[in-house]
Amino acid sequence: MCGIAGILNLSSDKIPDLGRSLSAMNALQRHRGPDGEGIWQHPRGMVGFAHRRLSIIDLATGQQPMRDAGGNLVTYNGEIYNYPELREELGIEAFRTRSDTEVILQAYRKWGQDCVNHFRGMFAFALWDEATHTLFCARDRFGIKPFYYTVVDGVFYFASETKALLPFVPVIETDLEAFKEYVTFQFCLAGRTLFKGISELLPGHVLTARGDAIEKRRYWEVYYHLDFHHTGKYFDEKIRALLEDSVASHLRSDVPVGAYVSGGLDSSIVASLASRQHGEGFDAFTGTFALGEVYDERRYARELARSCGFTLHEVEITASDFVEQIRNVIYHLDFPVAGPGAFPQYMVAQLASRHRKVLLGGQGGDEIFGGYARYLIAYFEQCIKAAIDGTMHTGNFVVTYESIIPNLQSLRQYKPLLQEFWRKGLFDDLDQRYFRLINRARDLGDEINWSAIQKYSPYEEFLNIFRGKNVQKESYFDSMTHFDFKTLLPALLHVEDRVSMAHGLESRVPFLDHPLIELVATIPSNIKFMNGRMKHALKNAMGGILPESIATRTDKMGFPVPLHEWVTQPGVVREFVRDSLSSQKALERDLVDNRKVIEGLGREAKFGRKIWGLLCLELWQQTFHDRAASFKQLSILEALR
Repeated sequence: MCGIAGILNLSSDKIPDLGRSLSAMNALQRHRGPDGEGIWQHPRGMVGFAHRRLSIIDLATGQQPMRDAGGNLVTYNGEIYNYPELREELGIEAFRTRSDTEVILQAYRKWGQDCVNHFRGMFAFALWDEATHTLFCARDRFGIKPFYYTVVDGVFYFASETKALLPFVPVIETDLEAFKEYVTFQFCLAGRTLFKGISELLPGHVLTARGDAIEKRRYWEVYYHLDFHHTGKYFDEKIRALLEDSVASHLRSDVPVGAYVSGGLDSSIVASLASRQHGEGFDAFTGTFALGEVYDERRYARELARSCGFTLHEVEITASDFVEQIRNVIYHLDFPVAGPGAFPQYMVAQLASRHRKVLLGGQGGDEIFGGYARYLIAYFEQCIKAAIDGTMHTGNFVVTYESIIPNLQSLRQYKPLLQEFWRKGLFDDLDQRYFRLINRARDLGDEINWSAIQKYSPYEEFLNIFRGKNVQKESYFDSMTHFDFKTLLPALLHVEDRVSMAHGLESRVPFLDHPLIELVATIPSNIKFMNGRMKHALKNAMGGILPESIATRTDKMGFPVPLHEWVTQPGVVREFVRDSLSSQKALERDLVDNRKVIEGLGREAKFGRKIWGLLCLELWQQTFHDRAASFKQLSILEALR
């Protein structure tokens, strides 16, 4: 796990101050690799790489950028978990190191750009092919590791984080289409970022730059070719075998490995499997807010620790922590994305970094197996409609209302969402209904300057993904999970990467192993979501390794943050939020009317996300837009002298 960056002049001319520019990029990503750094410049000066290293595998000889015998170089962030097997396949005699970095170089020599299809893991890398003078860049299948780029005056810049690109963009501006996507979903689509002119390479894609041509292509996709020939028991056995194998591969490390434990199903499964395979000395980490059971899952995390025999480290997160750290969270995120869980994740990662350099987590289970209450809400409506239309027993995709009723207790805490969802458009087309469920802009009014962004509609981009060609149109469940897999999951992985790397910590996610993903995509929804039971297939396959209280939980929490209580009650958070939104610059924003935001403090529902989203936008503006001069190249280069 590292920070990568680089510069390529597309005209092949020499780049002035190339070395100092690369040093500036490294400086801005120092937190990603506290164990070392490296810079490479081509003798002709038209291309160069920068690297910050977090040493995990081959601590002695894995330095980067790394060169092979033919003059090719790579700068790489991530882990190729099947690197021992690939070393054997490629011929161990060809290797000078034990690192997975060298596996990328040797795999490229043998398979060319098809090398990515041989990798199992999380990765983002850039490889310079000296023979063809081609820059080849790749990102893993799910977007676990980041890759951002921009082109300015014919020069291509890339980095692990957008902040390392800011010195080179002419002006730091907000992308208006990305802004509208953010206020709609709290994440961006189609490779956009909130910084105008800076894009991300999409998951499962490669990029090549040769001469003045930049080309992108997809190398991996998930296909929902449903398997109606096998039983639930068959899938249970396959899921368990693949998860056990994935966890085993994710434990490969030359430094100690631990785990995040929330008390929920996914992280508990990962920690249980990992601790059993790891043996003695396994540590896990959790966090909590001391504001009652609704914000505290420690009893489940502790029960898992007792059951599995591992050491559990805990951090109690306070309102003062929020005030002291939220600006750091926004800085490390680069731009607002996803929900308030980023803050407690940051605090737990800070704790974990004092004990471990590698942690396993449960990210991905909800999007793969169907763990969000909105899936049940949407299906409940479809059940009612199917019962009225007399179609509920047709096909393999509709859950019947008779079977779903026992599981509706999971929606007890979502009554406000149900009221809002059914207030308008009952029984409309399924895509319109799901868009309404996830559309956070419905909670916004005159806080947003809609006239500045009204020309663009995120709904069309939503449809392109929701109606993906790889999903059978009859399967509402697969359409919903597919959209979240393609959009929400990368946003959550963005958070996972930044809050861990902020503390020099590598976060690994065993659920996101492509053999497992490809299997789950073939499971019919009447097995995955049997009787409206969220994560039915996963619970059947893995519930037996967990304490009963965790395996049968219905009160999904997802690390809720007591922002509502903090904002509505006198205290340091309320003062901080009001002060942040009422500065002179905050009151002069073009896209957000912070006077209206202040007026609305305290009116939001308990677990609403409006105040979180708007506060993050303001803190982002203060951190990057108001301090734009500090990110410009000359300022940083002067500081490095």
